[in-house]
Amino acid sequence: MRWINRAKEKGAKIIVVDPRFTATASKADLFAQIRPGTDIVYLGAIINYILENKLFDRNYVLNYTNALLKVSKDYKLEEGLFSGYDAKTRKYAVVSWGYQLGPDNKPLKAESLEDQDSVFSKLKTHYSRYTFETAEKISGIPAAKIKEIADTFCKGKPGTILYALGMTQHTTATQGIRAYAIIQLLLGNIGKAGGGINALRGEPNVQGSTDMANLYNSLPGYLPYPVNTDKTMRDYLVHNGSFYEKHLVALLKAWFGENATKENDYGFSYLPKINPAVNGTFVKLFDMMEKGQVKLLFNVGSNPLVSQPNRQRVRAGLAKLDMLVVSDLFEIETAQFWREPGVKTADIKTEVIMFPAAFVYEKDGTLTNSSRWIQWKDAALKPLGEAKPDLEIVDALFKKIRKLYAGSTDVKDAPILQARWDYGEEPSALKVLQELSGYDEATGKLLPTIADYLKAPIGAASTGCWIYAGVTGNGNLAARRKNADPSGLGLFRDWSFAWPGNIRILYNRASCDDKGQPIDAKRKLIWWDIAKNVWTGDDGADVVDKTKGPDTPEGKQSFRMNPEGVGRLFAASYMSGMPVTPPADGLPAIGVRPGGLCVDGPMPEFYEPTESPTTNLLHPKVSGSPVALVISTLIGKSEEFPYVLTTYGVVEHFGAGGVTRNIPWLNEIMPEPFAEISKNLAGKIGVKEGDMVEVSSARGKITVRAIVTDRLQSYKVNGKDTETIGMPWSWGFASLSPGPSTNDLTIATLDPAGTPEYKACLVNIRGA
Repeated sequence: MRWINRAKEKGAKIIVVDPRFTATASKADLFAQIRPGTDIVYLGAIINYILENKLFDRNYVLNYTNALLKVSKDYKLEEGLFSGYDAKTRKYAVVSWGYQLGPDNKPLKAESLEDQDSVFSKLKTHYSRYTFETAEKISGIPAAKIKEIADTFCKGKPGTILYALGMTQHTTATQGIRAYAIIQLLLGNIGKAGGGINALRGEPNVQGSTDMANLYNSLPGYLPYPVNTDKTMRDYLVHNGSFYEKHLVALLKAWFGENATKENDYGFSYLPKINPAVNGTFVKLFDMMEKGQVKLLFNVGSNPLVSQPNRQRVRAGLAKLDMLVVSDLFEIETAQFWREPGVKTADIKTEVIMFPAAFVYEKDGTLTNSSRWIQWKDAALKPLGEAKPDLEIVDALFKKIRKLYAGSTDVKDAPILQARWDYGEEPSALKVLQELSGYDEATGKLLPTIADYLKAPIGAASTGCWIYAGVTGNGNLAARRKNADPSGLGLFRDWSFAWPGNIRILYNRASCDDKGQPIDAKRKLIWWDIAKNVWTGDDGADVVDKTKGPDTPEGKQSFRMNPEGVGRLFAASYMSGMPVTPPADGLPAIGVRPGGLCVDGPMPEFYEPTESPTTNLLHPKVSGSPVALVISTLIGKSEEFPYVLTTYGVVEHFGAGGVTRNIPWLNEIMPEPFAEISKNLAGKIGVKEGDMVEVSSARGKITVRAIVTDRLQSYKVNGKDTETIGMPWSWGFASLSPGPSTNDLTIATLDPAGTPEYKACLVNIRGA
């Protein structure tokens, strides 16, 4: 926030859109209260306004986006459904979302933006329905306010968009962020200093955890996870592209060393495969436990009995496990789930084991922030008592497990016995980082840079996470702490190390014109040095090849990780590099790089939350997301539950409260959960500030104290008065400060990427 305040001092405008008037909103030049779950409709209205009034950066759109590429003639959107929808499976076949291809299997390019088949025309038609007036009826934000937001943001270039869980915890989460991307691409704000879309992570290493594959459907470095039909690496490459071969082989070499050879497909068979039909997200796991499909849960640093939606499901799942292992600082609610009031202990057979874990200050390692900076930290203190760092716990477990499997000839045990596990007798976090950085497998020496890794033949190099290549190649660059910034743009290139290759602003080729020179002289990032024939600058050049000039195909690519080489206004189904003639051996062809797909549509479309106080004005027959994964079986109706609940955190308590609710002075400042309601709603139900109220949903009810505030206001949705109730969620039955769990009320319904809709469900409220 201090950086935002500094920008404001220099004349920047701050726009805040939130269901509540927050501390951040108090610093804003422009604030809009929104009904939870309706972001796509007001963002769509802004996109429509930009297109209709030609406020987009025409040169950027023409040269750095896929605006001119022709979309398949089979593509359409009717009554809220994109082409290819299967009502039985609730999934889309995405073939019709592709491009029209030429004889070379490359997308056809339109002569102008006005071509009816162009991405740009499809975008314009799609968002023509999103007027300011329609957005007001749906979101509750006055039309004039949305126009003011649009005008302010379009005039304030470069502009950046910051978002957090308020945008992601919806059944349309991915598409909401895509709407941001479309706005920023239209305005030419991507790849430039002061531009971009920036996730404000909830804790210091969320970026690092996703880099390391803390999601069920990816491997470290965002490699697609193999599925159960991938019998060989070739099968994997058919649908993922040859681009991933080097990185997957390097990962397998890091994990299995000399036991990963060309002859055994580099140990590809050692990787367990996932079944896409199962979609085993974290939320869904607890239902699998209740059905007996999961026997043991190793729970590290998470408190799902507090943090999961419709949390009654979590308790039911934990009770069906054979064993639960919890590694944490305190005996959190999850570690003592059987002690919750009302639970029949005699019916629970789960054996529970607790590992006391070291706190962040008691262990070496790195944290990777939202800017992709990998920052090393040394342990400041020794762990208390028997507590151990995570690395020591995992290392000890693996070594003991491998001993148990010693001598086994069972194929399924091979990955355990063949793994390369060499982090030292007392495991070293630096050795782990060096494995991530990468080795020359022939010499055993660390690879100096990502360029050295990329030019190494397949199988000759290893790296545990290819995007981290080079972080320890010339010493531990993550430990650098020089705070010089010659650019004046906040790049700080000698402070730690940013992946990939210490590039601080991704896609920075888009900050230059067609001759490779900076478009904005005040915010120069990179440029083409005509005398030296190389890309240079204050930042590392995010280009295919630093020696390829702006007049070459490689030098023109502004978004080199996309198969089209440009930003994607329309997320098309497309694989680059597909051969013109099929392989002579009759096997399926392998392309180079697939485009990232959003399985719920190639462009963001507004859908109501699963539980909503109204129907979808754009397409009443398809009100909610047609591909949302609805796990909760109890769904509330607005007649019984007329108010919208949104959940949030408070400054004093972090996450599920496992640490902060055991710190006395924080409990003094924020002692209990509450329900935040407008003065209008308080008058309607006869409640005063400080009264106890019962908040109920189709899934449960809890009693908390009421806060009557101006931070929430009544608003109209489709002409009807509507209220939002705000509640923090960080409490559970244990700790020094126990309290009712708000997630007794929330609904387990997921975005296709697996994110629960914590931010919007229906509730009722009355005086207790």
